[in-house]
Amino acid sequence: MDRFSCAIAMACVLCGAGWTQEAENVKTHRAEWFQKAQWGVFTHYMADTVLKDATVETWNAAVDRFNVDALADTLASVGAGYYVITLGQNSGFYCSPNTTYDRITGMVPSKCAKRDLIADLYAALHPKGIRLMVYLPSGAPDRDPEAMKALEWKPGKHPRWDTAPVKPGDEDPRLESFQRKWESVIREWSERWGEKVAGWWFDGCYYPDAMYRHPDAPNFDSFAAAARAGNPAGIVAFNPGIVNPIITLTPAEDYTAGEIDQPQDVVCPGPRIGQAQYHMLSYIGKCWAGSPPRFSPEQVAAITRKIVEKGGVVTWDVPIGADGAIAPEFMDHLRAAGNACKSGSGG
Repeated sequence: MDRFSCAIAMACVLCGAGWTQEAENVKTHRAEWFQKAQWGVFTHYMADTVLKDATVETWNAAVDRFNVDALADTLASVGAGYYVITLGQNSGFYCSPNTTYDRITGMVPSKCAKRDLIADLYAALHPKGIRLMVYLPSGAPDRDPEAMKALEWKPGKHPRWDTAPVKPGDEDPRLESFQRKWESVIREWSERWGEKVAGWWFDGCYYPDAMYRHPDAPNFDSFAAAARAGNPAGIVAFNPGIVNPIITLTPAEDYTAGEIDQPQDVVCPGPRIGQAQYHMLSYIGKCWAGSPPRFSPEQVAAITRKIVEKGGVVTWDVPIGADGAIAPEFMDHLRAAGNACKSGSGG
């Protein structure tokens, strides 16, 4: 995941508190299951993390051999309440077909997998009571120039690592054309999956004022509506980057994205930040999707416990293989997180 200057991101703190009680009640209802779940597991299942020099053929082969039943058994064994998987990221390869994406980009053959891994994961996870959530960047795959051009994504206007604001005179600072196209891609996935996907985690919302905080669409509301097109109860979060204390970007989100690189320093103030369910996402390894573990199982348990005891939710990222197997050296850490939640709830 991309990092973001804490000083700049603090300027993105939620704008105003003029939410209606009705809206807050709806959001509370959406995130209720999430708080009860307490914790879950995140994996970066991407062409550039599980393969070397991926091609359409090797990516499809990898997705086809992903063992959803084995992963479901693993997640159930550690007591995870939900599982978050990346749909794709910068490479332009995605683990589920999307005809809208293919039509807009014109790519032949498609870089979207033929297998709908998300639908198959739901079929394996649902009987075990584990909810499924998905990760997607808020921008086009920026290592795929062809997709970027077709989607009208202009990374030069909103460059990663650059803290300079968009200049008022820039042409189309909102990237409206891109946003409408990206929302249509998201909408297709959401409408196909329906209630199978319980939530979305959108990365890279680094310029909320320039792109999303507007009264007319495209904006945060239309972005969230696209994600909820197939499941009105789906929970949504928009990531501003690494910010501690954790913040909420918009009333349109149901929980905080909560990306954190030093989870031991996090202090959960309670179950909510504004209208949003408090949530922290961090990694157990040396980096996102990386090995070896940087924390002991006892440390993971302590970090998890101190957040869930305050009503917060914790998600831990661990490495995953092309076949869908979680790296074995992380299993004790995940068991420790699950046991910490059981002990904290009196279970």
